Amino acid sequence: MSETKENNFADILKKTIAEATRSIAEEPDLEVIFGDEPPHLNGKKIKLRDPGNTLNKEELAILRGNADLLALKIKNHNQEIHQKYKPSSPQAQSIFDAVEDARIEAVGAIAMPGCASNLNARNIANYRNSVLNNITNKDEAPVSEAISLIVRESLTGFSPPNNTRKFVDLWRPHINKKALNELESLKNDIFDQELFASKIPALLNALDISSMLGDPDPSSSKDQDGESELDGSEEENTELSEEFNPDETETIDDDAEELIDLDELEGSEEEGDESSVPDNQGEIEDSPNNIRKAYKIFTSEFDEIISAEEIAEPEELDRLRNYLDKQISNLQGIVARLANKLQRKLMAQQNRSWDFDLEEGTLDTARLVRVVTDPMQPLSFKMERDTDFRDTIVTLLIDNSGSMRGRPIMVAATCADILTRTLERCGVKAEVLGFTTKAWKGGQSREVWTNSGKPMRPGRLNDLRHIIYKSADAPWRRAKRNLGLMMKEGLLKENIDGEALDWAYNRLQKRQEQRKIMMVISDGAPVDDSSLSVNSGNYLELHLKKVISKIEADKDIELIAIGIGHDVTRYYKRAVTIIDVEELGGAMTEKLAELFDEKANK
Repeated sequence: MSETKENNFADILKKTIAEATRSIAEEPDLEVIFGDEPPHLNGKKIKLRDPGNTLNKEELAILRGNADLLALKIKNHNQEIHQKYKPSSPQAQSIFDAVEDARIEAVGAIAMPGCASNLNARNIANYRNSVLNNITNKDEAPVSEAISLIVRESLTGFSPPNNTRKFVDLWRPHINKKALNELESLKNDIFDQELFASKIPALLNALDISSMLGDPDPSSSKDQDGESELDGSEEENTELSEEFNPDETETIDDDAEELIDLDELEGSEEEGDESSVPDNQGEIEDSPNNIRKAYKIFTSEFDEIISAEEIAEPEELDRLRNYLDKQISNLQGIVARLANKLQRKLMAQQNRSWDFDLEEGTLDTARLVRVVTDPMQPLSFKMERDTDFRDTIVTLLIDNSGSMRGRPIMVAATCADILTRTLERCGVKAEVLGFTTKAWKGGQSREVWTNSGKPMRPGRLNDLRHIIYKSADAPWRRAKRNLGLMMKEGLLKENIDGEALDWAYNRLQKRQEQRKIMMVISDGAPVDDSSLSVNSGNYLELHLKKVISKIEADKDIELIAIGIGHDVTRYYKRAVTIIDVEELGGAMTEKLAELFDEKANK
């Protein structure tokens, strides 16, 4: 097939899938994009893997299965209802999300048999490399995975993938004995999301794991706590919320905003700090139960996970990249020398080594002479030893807040650029992510909150923007210009670190590499004026600590942080603080080298 025909085939395939996806979603204006990123949904935009020109029947079914599920989610899933019933604990959230996905699949499978086949192909592919069947003890099995697979089987009729069936059978007797009625009850309500969601707590309660739910009743906190909280703080929160008008912020330049914030902060400390905060507020916020339940999101409707290519046109990315290179030409040489040292260290640890005189493996031709001279000698085989570096991924998560403007963000972008290229040369995959908000002081989320009557303690109240500068599977040469986007005027706004870490962590969890490293670069504590004006002053910080604790408890992921003029050691167990941004390149290479040295010396 000629190159022209191959391109035509790929274009026709993409067009066909896009049209089918719009049809299932019943959204004629739905945007379907093909690229290197894993399939995901962002508002009314679906991103799928590029099918390329050599797609077999199975790969096509998987691609269509991913498209079908996302289209069905647009058609049959209401995010506000989902957030309303979503539990607070991470493990319960995982189960809740998985059960909702199973409901969405079931709706599509019942209505469209062809869609059901694609969804099943997708599910089988997701578990193809699973090691769940290696688990032999029910107590060691991840309960969320078991419940997800069994609920999916109950709702859709699809059997669990072959390499999960032994694992599922460990839990099946327990689940069938304890919650068979609850499973049947869920099946009756798959077309009513709200009624379905309201029954999930009963399922977990029947399985004796309801304690994972936190506060499953969306109205319970209002009934129990609302009156006592409203009396003391309603007037205070109303005054604070009036200070931040999202319509006014667009006309204020960045420097002026910072001055205004400082003046407001000083005024609150001098005039009304004692009267505006109850005496026991700190104790309430710091209590273990409150930390577990406190963090919530008013709406995630306007959040976005977006690639650099979608924020700026190619010509603008090229211009910004050239500007970045010119601004820090001297720094590039310094960081490059440090990166070369790291590369030499990594390559030295990857020297090929072999085991000889084995009974199987690769034939050792160097020792064939023994067989020639003595035919009674057995053949000798050899086998190359595995190295950890061939199965490693590093995530660089960079704070894209307004305080990083100027030299800090330039240095961070350059260091990320050079280090990802270095890691790629060493066979280590790397991705570069950034986090900020779409607007100053609340954006559309705050507008919705205002129009809803400004309910008390709304939780996070801003529109998140999580940026993918370079995905792990994209080669450095293709993502190089994306890093220049950090120089874009107006991109850097506020920082909600906890949710950004959770996002990067969830991306790492889905990767198949055996070793996973996350490096966070930040220059301050989480700050979002909109959220902090209507919640406690340490609201975002408490959530950040909670997310860090969760990640550090995961033995599969190594977390390290670098603070620029900001002491991050009070948050992270493994961290370093630098005073001058010029030290960033050295700190990053040093800490990465330490991590690989530790692994090599074990």
